[in-house]
Amino acid sequence: MPPQSAFSVLLGIEIVTCTPEEVVCRMRVTEAMGNRNGVLHGGAMMTLADTAAGTASFINSPAEISNTTVEAKTNFIRPVKIGDTVIARCVPVHVGRTTVVLQVTLTRGDGKIVGSTSQTHLFLGWKD
Repeated sequence: MPPQSAFSVLLGIEIVTCTPEEVVCRMRVTEAMGNRNGVLHGGAMMTLADTAAGTASFINSPAEISNTTVEAKTNFIRPVKIGDTVIARCVPVHVGRTTVVLQVTLTRGDGKIVGSTSQTHLFLGWKD
């Protein structure tokens, strides 16, 4: 599996658990991640969800295969305050020959769900 993207590293996203059945990532919410309302920006939350889903997609594909997100849908349920931590738990719903469908549940420090993301990734067989 390739290393995390530079963007996810920039946001401080940590991979906590990484198995074919479950990927868990964690991100501490900093001031720089805030929106105009002083809470976590939705784009940062989607990056956390995409990191978890992309990691799950990579570990459920053959070594020579890459993947790309072709569909992502997020429901934002509750705000996350600056200084809190968000956990993304991703489980594969379907792993096929060419696509993988993933479900990500995002929770904040008090355990309440703050978002739910569904993603579809396409497996890419790079040819020279």
